[in-house]
Amino acid sequence: MSEHAPSGPGPGPAHSARMDPRALALADAARLLTRLGGRAVTEAMLREDVTAGCPTNADGTLNLVSYAAWLMAARRARGDRPEAFTSG
Repeated sequence: MSEHAPSGPGPGPAHSARMDPRALALADAARLLTRLGGRAVTEAMLREDVTAGCPTNADGTLNLVSYAAWLMAARRARGDRPEAFTSG
């Protein structure tokens, strides 16, 4: 008998499928970014970014790598200092 718990999805709908960081619904992206970043990110905030020019996939989903690149470019365009990108 194995000493390790079985791997795989946990119970509940949130664990029923793996998230693809290249194609996340805005609501899923907001939850993930909030969980990983330690700051609240809402779907409304992401919608504002999309309205401001953040690229999305053809189906309206968000690619997190493209989103991060867009955020960095937007901060540079505003004149933010590079060290401000990681400060809390």
